[in-house]
Amino acid sequence: WTRSHFATASEVVDIWDHSHSEPIHSFKWGSDTTLSVRFNPAEADLLASTGRDRTIGLYDIRAATPIRKVMLEAFSSAMAWNPREPYYFVCANEDANLYSFDMRHLDRPVMIHKDHVGAVLSVGFSPTGKEFVSGGYDRTLRIFQHQSGRSREVYHTRRMGRIFCANFSQDAQYVLSGSDDANLRIWKAQASKSVGKQHARAEKHTEYMDTLKKTYEHMPEIRRIAKHRQLPKVVKKMQEKNRIIRDAERRKESNRRKHSKPGTQHSKPERDQAVVKELE
Repeated sequence: WTRSHFATASEVVDIWDHSHSEPIHSFKWGSDTTLSVRFNPAEADLLASTGRDRTIGLYDIRAATPIRKVMLEAFSSAMAWNPREPYYFVCANEDANLYSFDMRHLDRPVMIHKDHVGAVLSVGFSPTGKEFVSGGYDRTLRIFQHQSGRSREVYHTRRMGRIFCANFSQDAQYVLSGSDDANLRIWKAQASKSVGKQHARAEKHTEYMDTLKKTYEHMPEIRRIAKHRQLPKVVKKMQEKNRIIRDAERRKESNRRKHSKPGTQHSKPERDQAVVKELE
């Protein structure tokens, strides 16, 4: 970031310059509180914000007016742009999901990322743009691939509190988290990867094992071992409770279609249900 501009979020979105004591632009579009604001990494005049009124807004400094706005079912606490594909961004939502959007098509999310059992409070992209990390109210830190709906890794400790900030290091080798127990923690982005320089023989062994896992990843036993993670008892109970709720909703929807007049009940994909309305 080489420009002298920066943005702040409060009741309005203010654009500041280092050489001025007053904001050079102010944007307000319905929301009484703006929770987060981020500049686009490729287009320096474009920025996005999330508000308490459940909306995500796009703004253009050159036009000095808001561009588009989309309303979700719940409000988003944080958002992050993909540094490699800067027309994509991810928002951390209060409904325990993360939503990936294409800013060119805001009518439906590109992907819904699940696994958290509490409100998601923070999100940060890897410098490679292939993964992002999220922290939540459920006191777990999760790493997602940007095209996957489920997390590939989860971190937790007994004393860690709710995670309010999370991000990748600039070499994408580590993940940093800050929680309300007044601690900063550093985690490995690849949990099984050794820290420090390895001997050539150890490196060859690691590559061989990775190739074996890649070759047999379709087998049920290998898939089960690769996906298994130790989780706190509270998180497991919440996952089971959410599963029962989802099954009941599916059963209710199926019964409604079964006992209704043909053609009157239509199932709506989950991604189409995420967006309440789009404003321009």
